[in-house]
Amino acid sequence: MRRDRVQMLRTMSDPMDRDQHLAPEASAPTGAPTGAPAPTRAPAEGPSSADGPPPTADQVKLALRKVKDPELNLNIIDLGLVYDIRVDGADVQVDMTLTSPGCPAGPQIMTDVERAVRAMPGVDDVGINLIWTPFWTPERIEPRVRAYMGL
Repeated sequence: MRRDRVQMLRTMSDPMDRDQHLAPEASAPTGAPTGAPAPTRAPAEGPSSADGPPPTADQVKLALRKVKDPELNLNIIDLGLVYDIRVDGADVQVDMTLTSPGCPAGPQIMTDVERAVRAMPGVDDVGINLIWTPFWTPERIEPRVRAYMGL
């Protein structure tokens, strides 16, 4: 399966071919304008982890390196799926995308992001904003990882 996904990423490197990999019904979320963020907030589960100083954006980024795309087994930071991290006290907002709107691993990745950030000391609330603009392309992958993948 990994080889197929890498081949798809290679093909997606050509912006003219990228759209052929998107299912027509998955090109935009239903009822949402194209490019509009789709914010999700998970309710607090169990005791709050805000029992320490708030994390920095760099600490959140480090925690997100543990979240992997299950098909590629590469972390979402190196894949370029995280666009922005904002920390406001104990509240953390993550703007991210997926490799395509029809990404079968999307729900798992987003759940893993929320869990990884919520588990950090000093975090009380986590917001995950799914962004489709700019559209993800393989050029967003870290150069060393692109070289490893042969892209």
